[in-house]
Amino acid sequence: MDTAPRSNSVKRVSTVRSRFGLQPNAPLDEGHQDLDHQELLWSRIRLAMREPFAEFFGTFIMVLFGDGSVAQVLLSAGLETAPGANGFGEYQSISWGWGLGVMLGIYVAGDSGGFLNPAITFCFCLYRKLPWRRFPIYFIAQFLGGFCAAGVIYANYVSAINNVEGAGIRTVPPSPTATAGIFCTYPQAFLTKTDQFFSEFITSTLLMFVIFALKDETNRGAMGKTGAGPFFPLALFFLIFGLGACFGYETGYAINLARDFGPRLMSYAVGYGPAVWSAGDYYFWVPMVASFLGCTFGGFLYDVFIYTGPESPINTPWLGLKRIFRPGVPSSQRIKESEKSSA
Repeated sequence: MDTAPRSNSVKRVSTVRSRFGLQPNAPLDEGHQDLDHQELLWSRIRLAMREPFAEFFGTFIMVLFGDGSVAQVLLSAGLETAPGANGFGEYQSISWGWGLGVMLGIYVAGDSGGFLNPAITFCFCLYRKLPWRRFPIYFIAQFLGGFCAAGVIYANYVSAINNVEGAGIRTVPPSPTATAGIFCTYPQAFLTKTDQFFSEFITSTLLMFVIFALKDETNRGAMGKTGAGPFFPLALFFLIFGLGACFGYETGYAINLARDFGPRLMSYAVGYGPAVWSAGDYYFWVPMVASFLGCTFGGFLYDVFIYTGPESPINTPWLGLKRIFRPGVPSSQRIKESEKSSA
């Protein structure tokens, strides 16, 4: 095959990838780089967008397992024909479902970093130098992954939903037959807005704090010099399971805009109506905002008190505030200037 056209296509792919903040070269096995099929149109699209595709399907898998576990428990509640004569699952089944979904989603999205959560992506941009240009395309991929997965869950369980609510009837909590909770979280009716926010804030803080600990290569508690390494997805399974087991009662521990807002929008589209936005005194915005603020605070706590690496802005003069006031000056130069002025 002529090398000139191949060279041009490689340049075009690299240009597209660079615009999204991705590495110019896609994460490929060395033996796959020079295969003839890499010149095909879809192969070039896949190379250009491999990491966003990975984030889409990682989030898709996560929500598929998570929402699927909620659907099975909710729709079969009290079913006497089930083993045990009380439905197909209990609350802990939901913790298992979300934990497994996150673990398997990270395995699927390994080439992209397996973020699966816009707030986590944001924190890696803020604290670990993930390119900011990568954030928008990851955000879109994660949102669409959650949105599409909710659509698959609805298509799979629509007959069971009709059996519980009635054909064409769709309700949200606190209705006794509500099934909207399959797709997204709703708060307990007795919670104030402050209660709702704090519940989501603290779980998001814990999520980010522990993730940074597991990813810290210098933290001996994180299983060695490479952090949790290949055990990271398994560790996340236990983390998500624990958050659900300990903090799931009040608001459902959304902790992720992609897993809550995307499926919520899908539930609105398939017939649950505007009540998905107004329920819980317009609770829908709480998981969106609290996840970002909580994860940002969790990352801040870890970097202030534990992390010693050079990537974090916390380990620069004025806890990184100089980057705001002097954004064009490299951090290494700012540190040298600070050392000179203090000498």
